[in-house]
Amino acid sequence: MLTLGRRTFDDSALLVMAIVNRTRDSFYDRGATFAEDKALERVREVVAQGADLVDIGGVKAGPGERVDAEEEIRRTVPFVAAVRAEFPDLVISVDTWRAEVGRAVCRAGADVLNDAWGGFDPALAEVAAEHGAALVCTHTNGATPRTPPHRPSYDDVVAAAIEATVALAERAVTLGVHRDSLLIDPAHDFDKNTWHSLEVTRRLDEMVATGWPVLVSLSHKDFVGETLDAPLEQRLVGTLAATAVSAWQGARVFRVHDVAETRQTLDMVASIRGDRPPARVVRGLA
Repeated sequence: MLTLGRRTFDDSALLVMAIVNRTRDSFYDRGATFAEDKALERVREVVAQGADLVDIGGVKAGPGERVDAEEEIRRTVPFVAAVRAEFPDLVISVDTWRAEVGRAVCRAGADVLNDAWGGFDPALAEVAAEHGAALVCTHTNGATPRTPPHRPSYDDVVAAAIEATVALAERAVTLGVHRDSLLIDPAHDFDKNTWHSLEVTRRLDEMVATGWPVLVSLSHKDFVGETLDAPLEQRLVGTLAATAVSAWQGARVFRVHDVAETRQTLDMVASIRGDRPPARVVRGLA
């Protein structure tokens, strides 16, 4: 079972984590949900489309405008509180690497801390334990937050991702984070080139075999664009292909921009796998 805040999900559930960026310079939506009213509209939309949780971010992952902890808190804490008030049962995640931000959003009602920079601030795991929050442990090869990869090299990128994320998860357990509230994430594109991200996807079952639930963040990423020679606005099909492969390999949580399309893709995979019945069956039975 996977426990995220006040909700528990069985082992066959494939969960959609909808991205809601409170940033002016998001690589994907270019600030479309920076304003709080627009961001709240986005939450309403993705919940209606079938999102199981939302992931709120106050800082762009890549290089961009400087955002200090105070500004990140200003962008996220009141918004988390507003989402919690309107959606008391929705699982709320916050994408941050800063412990002080993590503490503030947990007090406002966040259920999950998505540590997208792989333990850069070790105290973030302590915050998760302190507040009973779930934690996402990612592999970034020790990269400094908001820095793009520069000629990353691995003897075995999958082995490196497993070693790092499992170590972070095990440390979190020793600090007091509940074992069923931890996920590991290979972090596609984070200190990885396209070959690395493709290999991680191809061998994702090896991460699943560790026993820790796996989260993947594939949506419109550069490895999809480079593989297909597709600009940002033409990466949905490639994203959904990688999503289907990852789901078949055993990934549990999918961090995405396109909720309705991802929900359909995951439902189809679940039905082929035998974990979900078709919505209706009339063909050949009339």
